[in-house]
Amino acid sequence: MVGAALRWSVVASTVALDTNLTTIGGESRPLEEWVTTFHLASVVLDPYTNESSWVLKTAVRVLDSFRGADVRVNLVLTCPAEEAKQFLGPLADQFLVFCDPDRTFVRGLGVATLPAFVFVRGDGSVQAAAEGWNSAEWRHVAKVIADNTSWIAPTIPVAGDPSPFHGTPAAG
Repeated sequence: MVGAALRWSVVASTVALDTNLTTIGGESRPLEEWVTTFHLASVVLDPYTNESSWVLKTAVRVLDSFRGADVRVNLVLTCPAEEAKQFLGPLADQFLVFCDPDRTFVRGLGVATLPAFVFVRGDGSVQAAAEGWNSAEWRHVAKVIADNTSWIAPTIPVAGDPSPFHGTPAAG
């Protein structure tokens, strides 16, 4: 990402509201039902890559900062539930976790690279997205979320956050 153009100014896409999202516990509902009350602040991870493990601690910190805001913080993992539980360990019980092994939701988001930090409004529109790890891009997504929810955006980066990296193809 170093030297790469920042991509946050364009809305990536609109996710179809009938796209099913399934929790790590097996509860499946269309996106429309998940965003009835709150927008989604999602960190999308591919547990089969090093890059997703590098950003996990940072993702948890950023999502934790939005607990209490009018947004549903969550992790989306591109694997079956059992593998998501193995990757997340105790974090699987601390967050709303969606499993997207077929990457249907990921394709709907319009992201090309994972990990990704994405803000999806109640109408399914992707208002902000950051791909890979670039602190300026993640900071922008956090600011968009904070502005939309009248919350305070977290500090990004902080000591211990990873160095910038591109990520891996979202298509798998």
